[in-house]
Amino acid sequence: MTLSVLRRVCGVTGKVLTPYERLATAHPPRVVAGRSEGWRRPIRLWCVDAQADQRPLPRPVPDAIAPGEESVWDYPRPPIARFSDAEIVVVLGGEEICETRSSWRVLETSHPPTYYLPRPAFRPGSLVTARGSSFCEWKGSAGYLDVYGGEKLVRKAAWYYPRPNPDFAMLLNHVALYPGLMDYCLVDGERVVPQPGGFYGGWITAEVVGPFKGGPGTQGW
Repeated sequence: MTLSVLRRVCGVTGKVLTPYERLATAHPPRVVAGRSEGWRRPIRLWCVDAQADQRPLPRPVPDAIAPGEESVWDYPRPPIARFSDAEIVVVLGGEEICETRSSWRVLETSHPPTYYLPRPAFRPGSLVTARGSSFCEWKGSAGYLDVYGGEKLVRKAAWYYPRPNPDFAMLLNHVALYPGLMDYCLVDGERVVPQPGGFYGGWITAEVVGPFKGGPGTQGW
């Protein structure tokens, strides 16, 4: 998906894209099995001028979905966790630091799924406890992890819940990370596009339909 196409999808021209929006243009979704050759769903990232004000955007109209797709606007709030046996691969510093077919997807209204990967699936030494914490009203208090791969170190690129709330007990000993801070992440061979904005850690794949929370003005979605 070229920059001009992304700008048309967002409904703006001549605007400045954030780093995460630029990343999306470099790694468009794969062709989905069963579609005509060359079909790709545009990803609506709600691009805005970097100098524009930050007034809240109205709740958007959900994009139409096709068979085999799911809309983030059908996800619940409070969120839920659903098991996934999709093959997950994470690469950092040119090294594969995680591979698993056992993960949990946390699904919440307006957000692409966040994947929680079993800590034993990570290469030894790739996760190191970092300073700082945050709090989620649904899942509890989170700690942060620095992530190492090859010769590369990314500070606070992952997080975990040492004592998750009962509804999310399945996340114990699991780790989530920001896909945009890795070299790349794959879901069943498809390269992930990071959730826009850089604050949230959602994974956008071709089967997930937005528009997605994360960009300027979407805080209230």
